[in-house]
Formats: sequence, C-alpha cells, structure tokens
Amino acid sequence: MAKVILTHEVTGLGTAGDVVEVKNGYARNYLVPQGFATPWTRGGEKQVEQIKAARTARELHSLEDAQALKAKLESTKVKLTVKAGNGGRLFGSVKTADVAAAVQAAGLGEVDKRKIEISTPIKSIGEHEATVRLRDELSATITLQVVAAK
Repeated sequence: MAKVILTHEVTGLGTAGDVVEVKNGYARNYLVPQGFATPWTRGGEKQVEQIKAARTARELHSLEDAQALKAKLESTKVKLTVKAGNGGRLFGSVKTADVAAAVQAAGLGEVDKRKIEISTPIKSIGEHEATVRLRDELSATITLQVVAAK
C-alpha cells in the first residue's frame, strides 16, 4: 500500500488535501501521473495545509450561499445547444465543460466543471440530468434541455 496526498478531488477516494492509502499500482500508474496526487512524505504535511487552505478559499463561503445556488440551479432548466444529426443523435457527447458554460450563460453563476457529474453519457437531444457538488455535503441536480443547433 502507498500513502499519497490528493491534490484534486477523486470520486470515491477523497478530496484535495486528504492523505489516503491506495494500492501501489493505482498510485504509481494513475494518481501521480495524472496529477491527482503526490507521494506522501513527512515534509508533505505543510503541503496538505496549503491544499486545504486553497480548497476552502475556492469552496462556496457559506452554507446559505450554497443552498441559495442549489435552489436557483434546481428551479431552472439550463438550455444547451449542440450539433446534432438526423434523429436527434449528437455528434459526440455533452461534456462537463459544456454544462458549466451553459450554466454560466444562463446567468446562474459560475460552476467548476470538475464538480459536475453526468451519470450516463448525454448523446441525444431532449431533457437530461446532471449533478453539481456545491460542498462536501450538498449537491444540486440540474435539468439540461439539450437542443439541436440550427
């Protein structure tokens, strides 16, 4: 087992600044090369504090702000215009960056693309859902209205 310090949020493992133990191959072949983690060292404790401070600065400051954003996101359908072929099938699929740009274009605020989760790939026009993690304990479900570009 290898001890690593997470530098980014990894679904199912932890958030930035967490010290976790994972299998050697997972750390060596995936987490470290992708930049999601760094090897744990005794001097790394200072790095953990810096990562946690940066995360709290980026995180929505108060629970009330997060709840207000959640209410705004869940009450509005976000329109997403994409290229589509005959039969409503998309060329490619909708990415989290596309969803983040559509949320910002709708005037609902800025959402980090890394905090958006799309459970099933969106490859057709129509209504779809995506989840946005606003804080560790709070997430919002947004309704995406995917329409074909003319």
